[in-house]
Amino acid sequence: MRWLILPAVLTLAVTAHGAEPWEEVSGALGQVEALPSGALSKAELEDLIAIGDELFIAKFTSAEGAGRPAATQAILPTKRRNPATSAFARTSGSDSNACSSCHNDPVPGGAGDFAATTFVSEGFTNSDFDTTDPQFSNERGTNHLFGAGLVELLAREMTAGLHAQRAAALVKARQTGAPQTVDITTKGVSFGSITARPDGIVDTSNRDGIDADLVVKPFGQKGVMVSLRQFSVNAMNHHHGMQPVERFGPRWTGEADHDGDGFADEIRAADISALVAWQATLEPPARITPEDTTWRDLAATGSQNFDAFGCATCHIRTLPLDSLSFADPGPLDTAGTLKDRDVAEPAVYELEFLEWAKTLERDDQGRVLVPLFGDLKRHTMTDRTNERLGNELLAQRFVDRTAFATTELWGVASTAPYGHRNDMTTLDEIIRAHGGEAAQSAMAYRDATDRHRTTLIAFLKTLVLN
Repeated sequence: MRWLILPAVLTLAVTAHGAEPWEEVSGALGQVEALPSGALSKAELEDLIAIGDELFIAKFTSAEGAGRPAATQAILPTKRRNPATSAFARTSGSDSNACSSCHNDPVPGGAGDFAATTFVSEGFTNSDFDTTDPQFSNERGTNHLFGAGLVELLAREMTAGLHAQRAAALVKARQTGAPQTVDITTKGVSFGSITARPDGIVDTSNRDGIDADLVVKPFGQKGVMVSLRQFSVNAMNHHHGMQPVERFGPRWTGEADHDGDGFADEIRAADISALVAWQATLEPPARITPEDTTWRDLAATGSQNFDAFGCATCHIRTLPLDSLSFADPGPLDTAGTLKDRDVAEPAVYELEFLEWAKTLERDDQGRVLVPLFGDLKRHTMTDRTNERLGNELLAQRFVDRTAFATTELWGVASTAPYGHRNDMTTLDEIIRAHGGEAAQSAMAYRDATDRHRTTLIAFLKTLVLN
């Protein structure tokens, strides 16, 4: 393992910029001198997590590069058409000083109220819009990050399974000289079917809830972010105007100060690694057993109704995970986000080291059963009779505007409000808003008696952040 953290006594007083305690900088940057690599010990992982925690709550300032006067919020590094008229803008950003400005309810890493919604401008080249009109941007509520490392590991294993099925179909097509149509399913989740042809072409037109690359993308309301690293790199530039070197530095832009604020190499790859380590090791949400006997009885019946109403069709209670070894950088990122092929050896964070890992249930094959109440798949959520969730006008990353990734329900009791805009204040509202593929489940809920609806809410209220 090759990396170095400055001694703790220095970390409290000195940043990578040589700052003193009275200087107006966050003091969180540059504590990891080199990119972590190899298998970290428990103590080393704990040190890296502590630095990631500091970075997550750090309030970045213009004195260390916050803001992007000459650059847009674009995922692809893009210069502004016109000079920025202000450092902050709620619509196009920069819109916050710290990650915890939005991910803070009930604690850092949590969700956010409607006040913390952000705006996604599809195309990402025009930074001048100053309206919340859905013709110009999509509004996004803040999701919680607890259990995010487990979610990414599930997505990686599911992707590997789908890719293996695609490869096997191609081999059989070449051997037989005939097209091979196969259902693609991983961890019990069906993603439709593909047809492999003898010439090596794969027809993915019958896939379901996933992109043509068959990569499960577990993050974002639309299921378009492949990793915590990609999410962090995007967010640093978009929300804070802090440009990660791995995307906005000389390798991709030809310049060290892409945003023209006078600060070069603002967020190094090692800083992003610390942020990823903190997010990936956050404790997963839990299911509580209420002390109140009435609530406990209602929740028990509600758990049964959760299945009877059809909620578990998409909000699958648990998905099996083979390994708790989290490698960063990961294997699935594309250009502009550091990936495993860009480094001599990725860092490996063993989630087994963490106390919460001991509480996870395992199946008879020894696999961890991740209780996420989700399927990491996109579904159409609106129809002509129920368009509550269909208020968007812009597709995001070529995902249909009516399709959204299944929201994992673990922690749902602690993360109101709900919906992709965080504009529904109760669980009853968001359940009734389900349409499209979820229409039958929503109808079953609406047609149920008041008591049965109450039992479902009572059950969902047991799914909390620890």
